[in-house]
Amino acid sequence: MKAMKARDIMHRDATCVPADETLDRAAQLMRNMDVGALPICNDDRLIGMLTDRDIVVRCIAEGHDPSRVRAGDLAQGTPRWVSADTDVSEVLEMMEQAQIKRLPVIDTRNGKRLVGMICESDLARNVSDEQLAHFVEAVSVPH
Repeated sequence: MKAMKARDIMHRDATCVPADETLDRAAQLMRNMDVGALPICNDDRLIGMLTDRDIVVRCIAEGHDPSRVRAGDLAQGTPRWVSADTDVSEVLEMMEQAQIKRLPVIDTRNGKRLVGMICESDLARNVSDEQLAHFVEAVSVPH
């Protein structure tokens, strides 16, 4: 049996929030798409991830105006991602080690373009109960 790859389990056509988009508009996009996180892109290049928690904790709770703060202002460090051809076992390992629940998928054969996202629900549908239990335990441990 052929090993599953990231492309086999990801949500396709991930929508990026532009780095220059305001956080209030990003929040509206999250609401409309019923998601809790969006990749942040600058000229179709992944530069970070924005979560609903980032908007609350790093903007609103600090007294900033989400209609003035840009998504790119919250992009920190180098975002984690996997190639669409990465084995699912490696995807799980990376997400567990980094304690992340969402992972962008990049097509390295096509200009490093964002092609999808992997989240907990994708894993739940595609890995064994044992693998899923291990994942949940690993990402639920406080940082």
